[in-house]
Amino acid sequence: MQQYPPDDFTYATVLAGAELYCDRRLMLDRPSELPEHLRRAGAGRRIIMHGMHSVVDWLGFAVWEDGVLIRSLSLSPDGGIQENIGKPYDFELPYWAGEHPVEPVPGWHNQDPYPLPFHPLDLGEEALRALFGFIIEGLPSPDDIDADSVHLHGFRVIDPSGEEQAVREAAYAEALQTMGPPRMYRMGPDGTMHEVSPESY
Repeated sequence: MQQYPPDDFTYATVLAGAELYCDRRLMLDRPSELPEHLRRAGAGRRIIMHGMHSVVDWLGFAVWEDGVLIRSLSLSPDGGIQENIGKPYDFELPYWAGEHPVEPVPGWHNQDPYPLPFHPLDLGEEALRALFGFIIEGLPSPDDIDADSVHLHGFRVIDPSGEEQAVREAAYAEALQTMGPPRMYRMGPDGTMHEVSPESY
């Protein structure tokens, strides 16, 4: 299973009763804005969109039934809740009820409370299991599908105009300019984390 396809690549497979596509271009801040031509391609069927990004703790997923949006959720600690449409699924309820809070990391000083009632990636794994039948991280249950056994075909799909690539490269350049110098930490003998200079790392 391709977890994070490289730029300009789509991975796909057709299974019994399902088609699966993996492409970073489908990781939308507002999942409800899935392009119309993709929604038309799934007419008369259920469409499930799911994406996670561990660097920013982002989760986004959406479900359409016969072209009708049933549920869409997108959230991250920095961006907050970007989209929350429809009634939460049963698997979400314990998270919204505060049963899975993010605990402070022992040894890290001056930690602000986590800005969401749960970690988006934890709910993301639960959504994967409920909607697709497998998880990526954590302890799989006996009924989970072995995602590594699902083989996908890779296709290089590029924008012939070059516009998509130019926008992406400009975004990368802007991100590099706004990033500060890297900060590195090392665990001390007592288990606490201490910032160290890059030269000593």
